[in-house]
Amino acid sequence: MLAWWVKEKICGGLSQSAQQPDLMSLNLSQENLQAAETQQFQTQMGHISRHSAVYFAGMIFRIGAGYLFKVYLARTLGPEPLGIYALGMTIIGFLGVFNGLGLPQAAVRFVARYTAAGKIEQLRQFLISATGLILVANVALGLTVLWTGPWLAAHFYHTPALSPYLKFFALIMMLGALSTFFGKVLQGYKEVARLTVITDFIGTPVTMLASVILITWGAGLRGYILAQVISGGCVLALSLRLVWKLTPAAARHLQSKISRPEAQVLSFSATILGIGLLNFLAGQSDKVLIGFYMNARDLGIYTVAAAVVAYIPIALQSVNQIFASTIADLHTRGERQLLGRLYQALTRWVMAFSLPLAIVIMVFARPLMRIFGAAFEAGWLVLIIGAVGQLVNCGVGSVGYLLLMSGNERRLIKVQVVAVVVTVGLSFALIPQWGIVGAAVASAATNILTNIWNLAQLRRVLGFLPYNRRSLQLLLPTAACAIVVLFSKAMFHNAIRNWPGIAVSLLLAYAVFLAVSLGSGFDADDRLIGRAVWAKIKGFLPMIDIGA
Repeated sequence: MLAWWVKEKICGGLSQSAQQPDLMSLNLSQENLQAAETQQFQTQMGHISRHSAVYFAGMIFRIGAGYLFKVYLARTLGPEPLGIYALGMTIIGFLGVFNGLGLPQAAVRFVARYTAAGKIEQLRQFLISATGLILVANVALGLTVLWTGPWLAAHFYHTPALSPYLKFFALIMMLGALSTFFGKVLQGYKEVARLTVITDFIGTPVTMLASVILITWGAGLRGYILAQVISGGCVLALSLRLVWKLTPAAARHLQSKISRPEAQVLSFSATILGIGLLNFLAGQSDKVLIGFYMNARDLGIYTVAAAVVAYIPIALQSVNQIFASTIADLHTRGERQLLGRLYQALTRWVMAFSLPLAIVIMVFARPLMRIFGAAFEAGWLVLIIGAVGQLVNCGVGSVGYLLLMSGNERRLIKVQVVAVVVTVGLSFALIPQWGIVGAAVASAATNILTNIWNLAQLRRVLGFLPYNRRSLQLLLPTAACAIVVLFSKAMFHNAIRNWPGIAVSLLLAYAVFLAVSLGSGFDADDRLIGRAVWAKIKGFLPMIDIGA
């Protein structure tokens, strides 16, 4: 027994001493894993922040110049021509659901996948066959516009004045489809910064300059539409040139046989096509029914108000431009924890950028609409209602793209189907009674329902939520921002009838929000995003060369 006891002690002691290095190795391994995850987070967040900052800068430029340009158009053309333009856009907007065949969004996912995997032949087949399919589809749909458009203008919209412009709308549709596809290819190559330069810093000024010249020459609405055709041609040419330079040389040749895209590409594109149709019905039914029940003048007012509301989610749109391909990449590699961390950090920053703008739009709704002309002031309530819906949209972050790029697009479709039913039903019920305010209520209600339901789906399949305890620190800056904006309106009530006063209030809103946020402190993730954005702002000019 004594010998057995001594043996057990010795062996046990040796076993414990042998286990100690294993425990130390395990701790070191966990530390290395945490360090590696942090490094990955920094790399991914740095990439997203840099490209999103460029896209955001482009959005800011487009918003600043675009707002002044919309004021010019509203005062020069008036509500009725803008309403005629909006009616034409609903026609090509509906057909535009089909003109891309779901292939542009597929480009974001599969161009990134083929490039990362070195599948050059699949990349070549996809680019060539997708371009050919989009060309054929747009020729057919353009002829459809010319054939059915006059009947729709005269009998459905009761606006025969729309008919002479239909050929220009057909060109806008075709150029837009090709530009969108090549733009999504650039997103797949993760070249959002250069794409932004083409679309915002070149395309937008071309549209504005050509419009002013043509309208000054007496072309009126025709000049504005023709200017978009000119701008669309420029954007398409530059995007195609950049795609050609970025595509590997082996994928450019046309000698070998061209086959249709892979089955998984076609399946994904078909799903996107269905989502696009549902999005159109949910997002455009309000304009269609306003055109049917009311008149072009009311639609012009509603369209201007909706365009102002669309400025609120610019930060979210900036993030989505580059985050979409990152989602597909990280989900494929099983980096779910990293993906969730990115989602929370980006959503927090999206809300930080969106809240001050939304508060100013809601508080100064009447003066904002009055800038466009006295006739447009009737749309002030549309601004407030629409802003509430967009805040919910920003509050859930990139939830739609997380479902789409993680292979859960079928869940997204189910939500969109219900959203369409709700939107159309509310629009039919409210627009005849409340006019454009009813349309705004229907749109905002659908926006809120869709985003909350998508968030529930995301929670179920990936376990993600956009907020954590850190997110509660947004409450104090938001309250301070709202108080300052309300005080600004009260102090300058008589002088706040023009855009300089509103611009000052907007600057104060962001300044106060930032100051209070700094007082509450930033965590490591916030500081990382802030440094990346600031570095990109300082180093923005060297990236402007689109041919580099």
